Amino acid sequence: MTGEELAILLEPTVERLGYELADLEVRLSGKSGLVRVFIDKPEGIGLDDCEKVSRAVSALLDVEDPVPGNYELEVSSPGLDRKLTKVEHFQRFIGHTVKVKTRFPIAGRRRFRGRLLSVDEENIVVEVDGESHSLALTTIDTARLVPDGA
Repeated sequence: MTGEELAILLEPTVERLGYELADLEVRLSGKSGLVRVFIDKPEGIGLDDCEKVSRAVSALLDVEDPVPGNYELEVSSPGLDRKLTKVEHFQRFIGHTVKVKTRFPIAGRRRFRGRLLSVDEENIVVEVDGESHSLALTTIDTARLVPDGA
């Protein structure tokens, strides 16, 4: 099962508990693996939230058994330098500083660090050194929020 398929399986359970499935990381190698679930909600995430989601997701994974072999399940908040993976993530952080890496060079560069100016269903606009760069979401390899002061 791919990470995307696993996210589709887990998302309804996470949302039913009142959280957003912000990201999912799956690393399966050899005898052990890792399934890391990142959850979020507007008021932030605490240890109790992680434990609640961990119990529900663990039960679902035990029943559905979508991950082969042994693995460790971790549930966490996305953190201050959270990944931006959905249009909604980008929309929430308009005006903040982001770090974007593209799959191939755009305007002679692959790395963009600047203020997120706007977002639509297909593109984001990032201001870097006073110059605006429109980046298609399909060209983005990774995007992260830059914590204030970093």
